Amino acid sequence: MTKAAAANETAGREDSRAIGASRAFGRLLAICGAAGLLAAWVITLDKFKLLEDPDFTPGCSLNPVVSCGNIMKSEQASVFGFPNPMLGLVTYAVVVAIGVGVLAGARYRRWYWLGLNAGMLFGVGFCTWLMYQSLYEINALCLWCCLAWVATIVMFWYTTSHNVRRGVISAPAGVRTFFDEFTWVLPVLHVGIIGMLILTRWWDFWTG
Repeated sequence: MTKAAAANETAGREDSRAIGASRAFGRLLAICGAAGLLAAWVITLDKFKLLEDPDFTPGCSLNPVVSCGNIMKSEQASVFGFPNPMLGLVTYAVVVAIGVGVLAGARYRRWYWLGLNAGMLFGVGFCTWLMYQSLYEINALCLWCCLAWVATIVMFWYTTSHNVRRGVISAPAGVRTFFDEFTWVLPVLHVGIIGMLILTRWWDFWTG
């Protein structure tokens, strides 16, 4: 058997092997997915109310900076031709289902875990774009959006950690060791950077 054939056979065995996850990871997916789902649900309801009454003020519009209404009225709030939170209603619900499945002892194949990681990567990328638009184009914050951002970031890094540690994603031993012991550092650092950007963007407002 040639090396190429052997490699293909090994990859085939890996793809067909069901891979489980810890209950802690399942709880994290379920909780963070539920947090994102809650945020998407509240924003969707407020968006419908805003469509019915242009003068409606969402409960999370607290001041000129923390103003969910300004976010909802922006073009960026409907990137795909429908309100962004409607996408969250679907995707976060899927994550909750996966998390509950893990808690019930479900095991998924390699392609499934890779698909979840790809979805999380898209989510983080989309949230990053929305953060930029919120801070530097719309010039307002939505607290429910911030909750969805944090939930997505945490899920992305812990899903990546799971896939690296379980061999779903090939990585050097040092990287696997880092993810095994210090996964929490990455989401904390990521969220911390966003917090600093928010703090400095409206420094005069926060300190005035």
